[in-house]
Amino acid sequence: MTSSESSIDFSDLSALYFNCTLKPSPELSHTEGLIKNSKAIMEAQGVSVEVIRPIDYKIAHGVYPDMTEQGWDVDAWPELYKKVEAADILIIGTPIWLGEKSSVATQLIERLYSSSGDLNDAGQYAYYGRVGGCLITGNEDGAKHCSMNLLYSLQHLGYAIPPQADAAWLGEAGPGPSYLDEGSGGPENDFTNRNTTFMAWNLMHFARMIKDAGGVPAYGNQRSEWDAGARFGHPNPEYR
Repeated sequence: MTSSESSIDFSDLSALYFNCTLKPSPELSHTEGLIKNSKAIMEAQGVSVEVIRPIDYKIAHGVYPDMTEQGWDVDAWPELYKKVEAADILIIGTPIWLGEKSSVATQLIERLYSSSGDLNDAGQYAYYGRVGGCLITGNEDGAKHCSMNLLYSLQHLGYAIPPQADAAWLGEAGPGPSYLDEGSGGPENDFTNRNTTFMAWNLMHFARMIKDAGGVPAYGNQRSEWDAGARFGHPNPEYR
């Protein structure tokens, strides 16, 4: 088998990319330029892929599943969350601003968190059995910091994080060209292209393994059973 061939069928998997750019469509997004490379790899393997810019939607701020129940007039998140629920793979893309992920990415994590207490059919937290990764672009330091923050957040919510689940491109410090700008060297950067490729494949491999296994094994991590009194071998039963 050559490096361009795979015998694994990924065609029943789905991936959702959130491009947390601050630019509404159809403005040029350098983050989306990097997303397209990862997306192309997955689509070539039959994965169903969708890219969403949260900035295009009227998403309320807050940490409840539907903020209209908290007094907001409009909240697009409940409809977007249905896409999250349907996706085997979630990838968050963000530019870097002042060394941090974008404000849109922060809002996205907050809204994902609002449903983290929901349970799946096995009594586990709702995001169990899904796989997460991230893509970062910018002209300043902070790519690893942003990745660390996003990947920690996703695993805390219940997503499985494969090895090499992030990729990034950083331009020259200061007001230089961005990823898609002529002469940036971004699309030709071997380090970024390698990491983007490895990330895409690792996300697909983990999603395939987890799906084939029927999800993450449930024993020892079921919130429903814990609330019912199960302690799964915890050595101190006296605190019940």
